[in-house]
Amino acid sequence: MSGTTTRLNTDDLQTPDPRWVCRWSGRPEGYVVLDLGDQPAADLFPLPDAPVPDPEHPLRMVISTVSGLVQLETDPTTPEEPRGVEPAALVAQAEAAVAQAVEAGFVRPGTRVLEYPSPHGGSWVNQLAARDMHEVTDGDAELLVDIFGMMHDADQRAALLERVSHLTADGVLLMQFHTVAAIVRSGIWNALRHGHFAYYSVPVLVEMAKEVGLVAVGAWEYPLYGGTIMLALAKEGSPFGEQAPSVTAMVERELAEGATDPAHVASLGTALRDSVAAIEDYLRGTTQAGLTVAGYGAASRTSALLRSAHIEKDQVVVVADASTAKHGRTMPGNRIPIVSPADLVALTPDRVLLFVPDLLAEVRAALPEIEANGGRWVVLDPMPREVEPLARG
Repeated sequence: MSGTTTRLNTDDLQTPDPRWVCRWSGRPEGYVVLDLGDQPAADLFPLPDAPVPDPEHPLRMVISTVSGLVQLETDPTTPEEPRGVEPAALVAQAEAAVAQAVEAGFVRPGTRVLEYPSPHGGSWVNQLAARDMHEVTDGDAELLVDIFGMMHDADQRAALLERVSHLTADGVLLMQFHTVAAIVRSGIWNALRHGHFAYYSVPVLVEMAKEVGLVAVGAWEYPLYGGTIMLALAKEGSPFGEQAPSVTAMVERELAEGATDPAHVASLGTALRDSVAAIEDYLRGTTQAGLTVAGYGAASRTSALLRSAHIEKDQVVVVADASTAKHGRTMPGNRIPIVSPADLVALTPDRVLLFVPDLLAEVRAALPEIEANGGRWVVLDPMPREVEPLARG
């Protein structure tokens, strides 16, 4: 990729496993930009009496110097059934995105929509059905919707070509993704997890689309997860025209930030070390003060954070989650019990570590007892940050 601002120092970066090839270009040139060592599968929530130790596997992030695609080096895990609950922040973002797609003319009543949902939730079917679009599960469609979906495909080129095969000549593919630029900008190293094969930046996804005959005709940005993008892709020669100015502006901005530069993306390693040190220091303080600490959000990103920060169940006694399917299970490795929000309230913890920062407004509204009982929320984004209690009145 061209347009980066930092000269690569190859002495500071490790090359991937010799068996690795880029999931888009098929070529082996690249660098490891983040290494979390051996980690349990992020979607593994063992029962308390399951055999120990839990299986662990290498978890490393690689950037291709051919395509610029940031990706998972290897993944020997077998995905389990998703058990997540769609957060209110994701629903609100879906409403905003669909409204903007309507305004841009991409959502046309009476036409067909084919959705590629994420295993973690985020479907737009209800919003689109309310606008008189008809869901199909196969064949051609005037609108294709991919919400954090394609990142779960190991073969990225095959996945995008499959989507193109269903798109009509006048259709649009809407893709939502957590941009690499935001991941690096905010130091969200625990975005890396098994099962997430690709991490897109705008310039890389635009180039990938061009290679299969698609033009980026619109782009929007949202605050979800520190920075998500919705990119609108149409076939070359479609009524939607050429690359939109909003797309060009995002491409230029992310190139200027260094989103395709291995040395810049590798700063996630520094973010990892800094946040782990800060979390360990914070928990040493709570232990010395005799505080009861719990967690909230048994999400896919939580496992790597707990494992990397060496958090055990004497430091964080439980992790609460809204998903009833996770209750009675445990976090992998440390076997911290997963409980219901009601159980968390009954515990009257002094501090609650919030592993998914976007949930803050939702959990504070749903569980006012935490602060009413004198507890505090601590956002891990991924540095620990105590949230001032809501004023009572």
